[in-house]
Parts: sequence; C-alpha cells; structure tokens
Amino acid sequence: MGDIGTGKGSQAAAPRRPSMLRGIGNMRELGLVLIILALCVVMSFASPYFLTWTNFRAMLMSFSVEGIVVVGMTILLIVGAIDLSVGSVVCFSMVVGGFFFLAGLDPWSASALAILACAGVGVLMALCVTKIGLHSFIVSLAFMVIVRGLCLAITGGTPLSLFSLPPSFKFIGQGTVYGMPFVIIVFVAVVVLFDLLLRRATVFRKVFYTGSNEKAAAYSGVRTDHVKFFCIVLCSTLAGLAGVIYMARFGAATPTFGLGMELNIIAAAVIGGASLNGGSGTILGAILGMALLSVVSSSLILLDVSPYWQDTIRGLILLAAVSFDHVLHKNKMAAARAGR
Repeated sequence: MGDIGTGKGSQAAAPRRPSMLRGIGNMRELGLVLIILALCVVMSFASPYFLTWTNFRAMLMSFSVEGIVVVGMTILLIVGAIDLSVGSVVCFSMVVGGFFFLAGLDPWSASALAILACAGVGVLMALCVTKIGLHSFIVSLAFMVIVRGLCLAITGGTPLSLFSLPPSFKFIGQGTVYGMPFVIIVFVAVVVLFDLLLRRATVFRKVFYTGSNEKAAAYSGVRTDHVKFFCIVLCSTLAGLAGVIYMARFGAATPTFGLGMELNIIAAAVIGGASLNGGSGTILGAILGMALLSVVSSSLILLDVSPYWQDTIRGLILLAAVSFDHVLHKNKMAAARAGR
C-alpha cells in the first residue's frame, strides 16, 4: 500500500511530525524551553539548593522513569485515545515482578513476566475499545480500579520487601555509567527510539492519520482498530517497563505506589502539545512538559510550599494546558470550516 494521504482522492492529510532537532523551532516547544529556563533562573536566586547536582540528579531520576510512561501516553493521545490506568499498571508491574521473585524466580525472569502481564492488561483494554466499542476513557478508568485491586489482593495490602535483589539487577535503577545514572541512559534511549519511529515508521505514520481523522484514515485503507490496539498495548507495556525500573530502584513493591501518577503523565503530554482530540503531538514536547512539571515540583518543595497546595498548583497547570489545547482545537476547526 502506498503512502496514505498522497494518492488521488485520499481524504487523510499527512500531519507534520517534527524531528527532535527541528521540533525546537516549534513555538510551543520553544515556549516551554524559555519557561523552564526562566524558572531555573528565578529559583537559583530563591533557593541556594536549586542549582546543585544533588537537586538536578533527583529531578532527572524522577522524571526519567515517568518519562518512559509519558512516551507511551503521548503516542496514545496522538491516536485519539487516553489511558488513566498507567499509575496502577506501573504498580502492577512492581507487584507481579516482586511476587514472582519472592516465589523463587530470578529477577530477570520475574521482570519479563511482569512486563508481559502489563502488556496483557493493555490487550484486555484494547479489546474493550476496539471490539466492544467502549471509549478508552471509561475502559482505562475501570482498569485503573481493577488493576489497583489486584495489587492489593496479591500483596494483602502489605509492601513486598525486595532488598534481597541481586546488585546486578539493582543496577538498572541505582547504577551509574561514568557518573551518569543508568536510568537516564535507558530513558534517553527510549525517547530517541520512539521519536525516530514516530517520524519514519509506517505504523506510527498511521497513528497520526488515525488520530487526525479516523473515518478518512479508514477510507484510505488504514486498519484503525489495529492501530489503536497497538498503541494501547504499547502504553501499558512501557508502563510495565517503568515499574520494573522502580522495583530495581526502591527494592520494594508497594501496592499503593503510583497513585495520581496518571495526572503528571497526561499533564506532561498535553503541556508538550499532544492534543486530547488526537492527531498531534511530539515526544520532545512531552518530555519538555515532564521537565517543566519536575522543575515546578522541585521548586515548590524547596520553597517549603504545603503538599496540599502543591497538588492544587499541579491541577491548575493541567487545567491551563487542557484549556489551551481546547482553544487551539476550536480555532483550528473554525479555520477549517472557513476555508471550505
């Protein structure tokens, strides 16, 4: 099948997919860079602890693992779906991996089973969306509760102590390579890989077509259900990978881990330019959104802002990002109608 959207009579227009380097020219991403730099400058005067390697390492370690999940969420938003269960799936990965390790399996096999179990959760959600026809919001909301319940049932509500994990496995979450935390190296590898795939791979090109106009993409020959199925499973699988890294980092599996994580993940992707209406978004933008939230969180902690107000501020940032996305989409639709 030829390039979709280029043939005569095709109704699916090919959306732009800026590269990591060209993306910096995007106004939204450039704006995020400037905001992050401005915050860093302000915080360097507000707190003597902000511009320290310890603080930056903590921020990098924090958003690097969540950033892996953000990659999957961004692709899912581009296709026009959403996943509210990612926090529960990350926890499920930790719990399943820890359970099998304590049952006698080596940590590598236990981790592989944990990632497969998370992919299985993605398959079940994808079947509900593509075969039954339910909206991904409702499906993922249900699985957020179901998977969290499984975590509590498996552990009995008690954290699993995994301090007996071998050093070779703990290296994934705690080790360094020439002074650089290995977690950050994994994160960068995932970001670069999926950025390249989003720009060049045929299946990811179909992700943009499906998210932009699902009916037009279907008329052009794209099997949109298959594309959605793939994206939902990919998001859950990346969440499973993040859970394994967290397990290696903390040496424990807590059944309440990841509560509210989906807020940060979705906020980062939307702030970075991924539309809740589908069809647009970049990996670079999502990672910049994640970096902004990390800087904001670090700043609030250093300024000794109450944790209750921190949640309020994060929620306001998400509301602002969603409102901005809504206005952009509304203007885009108005311009499209005016051009007819």
